[in-house]
Amino acid sequence: MGEVIRLAERREARRARSRQRPVPVRAQFLFDLACPFTYLAAERVDRAFDVVTWTAASASALRGGSLDADDAAVEAIRTAAEQRAAALRLPLVWPENWPSEVPAAMRAASHAAECGRGAAFVLAAGRLAFCGGFDLDDPEILAEAAAAAGVGLDGCLRAAGDRGRDGAMEAAGRRLLAVGADRLPALRVGRSLFWGEGQVGDAAAVARLNAAAACQR
Repeated sequence: MGEVIRLAERREARRARSRQRPVPVRAQFLFDLACPFTYLAAERVDRAFDVVTWTAASASALRGGSLDADDAAVEAIRTAAEQRAAALRLPLVWPENWPSEVPAAMRAASHAAECGRGAAFVLAAGRLAFCGGFDLDDPEILAEAAAAAGVGLDGCLRAAGDRGRDGAMEAAGRRLLAVGADRLPALRVGRSLFWGEGQVGDAAAVARLNAAAACQR
């Protein structure tokens, strides 16, 4: 006679294996290095999730134009960022070129993410820009960010000059706009999208719930 397969026992064994191997808490983090709220959120994102896909996204594409042309928006962002930095007890120094875009740094960030060093590069770049006040598009500053992140300098600088990377970043910004987002950074957790630095906690909570639910399957 054949062996009787006890489905209940197998399901319980599968659950036990799942409990022994917790499902990672995952998210996609969409950022623009010129955005002070990316800097304010990045360290919490790195701590809150086990696995993060770091994705460069153009704030100008999301906004529908450069921030340089809107003095009122610049002042509103400056005030809001300073208030949040004070609340989070983080330093905030404005780069001289802010709010100008930093396309070379964004291309380098996309390269770092491809190398598995997205978190380290974004954290290093954010500190250089908004703690040190440095221009991220300065090749020397980019070299410092690359070194801090463990990214090869030659590859980083080649990526910084590769305009072919711009299309993907602009497309990422337009996709966010199409689903209703109005600012960066943004976090995608499963099918849910959270935008704005203040949503990091909510996104992490949903990600943990998703991971816990996956463990029960």
